[in-house]
Amino acid sequence: MARGTLYTISAPSGAGKTSLVNALLNQGDTRLCVSVSHTTRLRRPGETHGVNYHFVTREEFLAMRADGVFLESAEVFGNLYGTSALWVQSQLSQGMDVILEIDWQGADQVRQLIDTKSIFILPPSLEALQQRLDSRGQDDQATIDRRMQQARDEISHYGAADYLIINDGFDTALDDLRAIVRAARLEQAHQLNNRGDLLHNLLA
Repeated sequence: MARGTLYTISAPSGAGKTSLVNALLNQGDTRLCVSVSHTTRLRRPGETHGVNYHFVTREEFLAMRADGVFLESAEVFGNLYGTSALWVQSQLSQGMDVILEIDWQGADQVRQLIDTKSIFILPPSLEALQQRLDSRGQDDQATIDRRMQQARDEISHYGAADYLIINDGFDTALDDLRAIVRAARLEQAHQLNNRGDLLHNLLA
């Protein structure tokens, strides 16, 4: 069985990363899945343990990290986030393409450990990003201001990504994201793994 492809998708808060990933997954691609991270962040209304995140205490998280459970981990806005290395490797070995929704720090850690394709999603402008954060109605002004400052720092790391998507229109951005996944499946090495018998017969 051909090994799956690992994708890291990073973006500043409010750029639409999670909405795009969810829309991609909802299109019924059975070879694509998203990793559910562990986090010490408090659960928000509507979130489900094991679906949106694995919610754990800080003490539990630190113990897991000390035991080498995570492929990558990072602290964002005072909360810890981590990706299970065992789960990711298991999915890839079964031929699944895996998406990691992580910040630039995590993407950098993963890139140094395992072959991956990194995607960075950008807003069309800082004004649009501010408007999206305001319209969420989830955070107070101080938190929004902090997220905007963090967004500027996050955006400065776009140069490390393999692909850039500008989310200036949701449908177009989704098409771009889908195109990246499709193109990766057409790479020579991937096709050789998946269609090796056909290629051999063509040269027989």
